[in-house]
Amino acid sequence: MSEQITIFDTTLRDGTQGEGISLTAEDKIKIALKLDALGVQYIEGGNPGSNGKDIEFFRRVRDMKLKAKLTAFGSTRRKNSSCEQDVNLKHLTESGAAAATLVGKTWDFHVHTALQTTLEENLAMIYESLAFVRSRGMEALFDAEHFFDGYKANPEYALASLAKAKEAGASWIVLCDTNGGTLPGEIGEIVSRVVKEIDAPIGIHTHNDCELAVANTLAAVAAGARQVQGTINGYGERCGNANLCSVLPNLQLKMGYRAVSDEQLKMLTGVARYVSEIANVHMPVNQPYVGNAAFAHKGGIHVSAILKDSKTYEHVEPELVGNKQRVLVSELAGQSNIVSKAQEMGLDLNAEPVKSREIIDRIKEMEHQGYQFEGADASLELLLRDASGRTKDLFTIESVRLMMEKSSSGMSSEAIVKLNVEGRQVLTVSEGNGPVNALDNALRKAIMQFYPDIRNIHLTDYKVRVLNEKDASAAKVRVLIESTDFKDTWSTVGVSSNVIEASWEALIDSIRYALLGMTKRESLEESQPKREQHGIVNF
Repeated sequence: MSEQITIFDTTLRDGTQGEGISLTAEDKIKIALKLDALGVQYIEGGNPGSNGKDIEFFRRVRDMKLKAKLTAFGSTRRKNSSCEQDVNLKHLTESGAAAATLVGKTWDFHVHTALQTTLEENLAMIYESLAFVRSRGMEALFDAEHFFDGYKANPEYALASLAKAKEAGASWIVLCDTNGGTLPGEIGEIVSRVVKEIDAPIGIHTHNDCELAVANTLAAVAAGARQVQGTINGYGERCGNANLCSVLPNLQLKMGYRAVSDEQLKMLTGVARYVSEIANVHMPVNQPYVGNAAFAHKGGIHVSAILKDSKTYEHVEPELVGNKQRVLVSELAGQSNIVSKAQEMGLDLNAEPVKSREIIDRIKEMEHQGYQFEGADASLELLLRDASGRTKDLFTIESVRLMMEKSSSGMSSEAIVKLNVEGRQVLTVSEGNGPVNALDNALRKAIMQFYPDIRNIHLTDYKVRVLNEKDASAAKVRVLIESTDFKDTWSTVGVSSNVIEASWEALIDSIRYALLGMTKRESLEESQPKREQHGIVNF
């Protein structure tokens, strides 16, 4: 049976120290539930005495039935004082958490410079603080701060600090690369010695200042560490912490250890993207394992190979971490890209090589004009369906008029849209806080009479990129619109030298794509059973 590695998640504590990340108590509750479902063994919730949000979080989470051990964070007592008089330790032990992580100094330089106390007093602070927490019925973990720097400067004292933590009854002694400057070879060598000399469970906590946090974590595990500390998406102070979204699959799929169940590992991509949304931090498209491009293929040769066997260009099956394979279509695409993309939609172009070549030529021409379909899958799907004759317009645009007025009270926009919907002419007028918003409101207002569910569609992102800067304000622009119905998310693209026209084009595609999923025609459902499974029906 695979050896178990314990996962200690500190997204809610160390992760929130990352620049631009701020979580409310409600945010932390939501994330904690996701982490618990993912199967991590420890969830570090924060410092229960440091701020109002953490105090509220620990108060609310007490009544939740988490499988993971809720852990409170604090530091060893103040120098030349007692644990009973230490306010932070008091808050820690009254938090209701099952476990407490205490950070203590192990680098003699920090003891003299930061704490400004003696080496002997620091050892007493470590021992007494951990013993105090245990006497209050809590599990005590010791975070050996700056351990690797301390070991390189004074190995005897660094090891002595670990020995004191063991003597006090720490359940885990966690070696911290706090400055993130240690190399994997050093990590492996030092952890190996610690495992030999300290008879206690050893953990690892690394930072990413040299972009080695994941590598250092894996090196520590290979050397004998059995607890891994990190954060979802690698959030954390400065350059971040070890990214559990990479550490977990590497441990389990590459190194043969057991961290969470196979079914829980399949939740990883969903958890990563959920935390990204809650934290309001853009998730890198090329993030390993869980990124949108982690299993995306663009080159025609690559796509041709993965259609035969995905192992040709994929190191693991994307489904193992809850991700999926994607085939990108661009000016670099070959016929295999188009065929594969069509197959995703239930369209078979293998029997129509001339048609697929025409589509490729059309896409290349459009990309030459400035379109980009890699980030606009919905527009690409509409293009393929239109080219294959598998769509029918539910509405047509007869005319659009847009008016903008600047007054003392500010700028206002009004849009008038005339549509033909299922043979009926509809005229609507709507205002908005900008021209795109006014157009969106007017279009929805017209279509909603026939398709009420369109009210559930919301625009979530809007990007404009200038394509040829030398033309200044007359330059051609590309507009990307992201929309959602709170179940699925899709992106559409428009290109024009007029930003309103480009926006309108992307907006129309977004509504057309939404209607694909809303309109159900029984005869076409029967002819396209595969697409029905994805909630999209041809019409």
